[in-house]
Amino acid sequence: MDLNPLSRRQILAGSLAMGFSGALGLPLTAAAAAQEKLSRQETAVNRGLKFLASKQRRTGGWSDEAHPTALSSLAGMAFICNGSTTTQGPWSKPIRLCVDFLIAKSRKNGLIGSTSEDRYTYGHGFAMLFLSQVLGEEEDVDRREELVDVLQRAVRFSVNAQTTAGGWGYVSGRVDNFDEGSTTITQVQGLRGCRNAGLVVPKASIEKAKKYIYKCQNKDGGISYSSGSLGDSRPAITAAALAALYNAGDYQSKYIPPMWEYSKKHLHNVRSKAGEGFWYYTYLYYSQVVYRQGPAVWKPFKQQLYKRILKNQDTDGSWEDSSYGSVYASSINLIMLQLDYGYLPIFQR
Repeated sequence: MDLNPLSRRQILAGSLAMGFSGALGLPLTAAAAAQEKLSRQETAVNRGLKFLASKQRRTGGWSDEAHPTALSSLAGMAFICNGSTTTQGPWSKPIRLCVDFLIAKSRKNGLIGSTSEDRYTYGHGFAMLFLSQVLGEEEDVDRREELVDVLQRAVRFSVNAQTTAGGWGYVSGRVDNFDEGSTTITQVQGLRGCRNAGLVVPKASIEKAKKYIYKCQNKDGGISYSSGSLGDSRPAITAAALAALYNAGDYQSKYIPPMWEYSKKHLHNVRSKAGEGFWYYTYLYYSQVVYRQGPAVWKPFKQQLYKRILKNQDTDGSWEDSSYGSVYASSINLIMLQLDYGYLPIFQR
């Protein structure tokens, strides 16, 4: 990661003043060639973001009734990955409305969302991640204080919702002490985003979560579904766990290489059936893992990943998932397509 990375606002301002390619310091001829090569990807991104904007509700969120907080947070992430902020850029209005929506969903106990939502810890974790990335670009003093308050209470809710084993489940651990890998990952990444934004996150909570992941590791390097029912390794959860450990600053432990080898074996070929059941969730995290390996590994993988994504885009700019719908699938694909832009600290190398 760069020691002094530019903020999204600085990059956006430079892009508008000099042209996108000039802002990156590329010679004009090379920039023109790069723009030509990337035009299909950028076109797909623009079409996808226009689709998402068209589906945003007047209240500022996106919804399939059962998962409004999770879907809205993922959609918001897709927009801020493009470089816009709440006040600048072509997508500032959808971002601002999304922030308003999620702040309104914040409860006194810190939960962002509602206990009536299906598996509400997903939404809470994604909301923490999105709002923590927005916080660093917020200039309005009152709104910034409001975001800090919402996120600090959200952190306390997550810490209190952690199970005795160190993971998280579909609901607060105070309601049900069951835990499983996928919800644990959303909490770890959300908490890390908050910590990066300057909020107080108890180190003990992150350490417990790391030990939870280690406990779930099998001899083949993969991660089991739950600490309470250790069994076959799950490629999707393994990729997500590895991304979470990277976010937690764990790059050197003995658990990391076997997890990377297991993930690579089962998921590096995007046509593999290993991730088909939860393809979008799986590759949302596996793409982050590969991106962090550096250009030599990321570039060839990116070519096959983006080829599949672009091929499956519908005429209205969306992508579809049979279980969770077009907003979910479109948001995740757009996040993956924009990893290279490097606007968000949580995704930077």
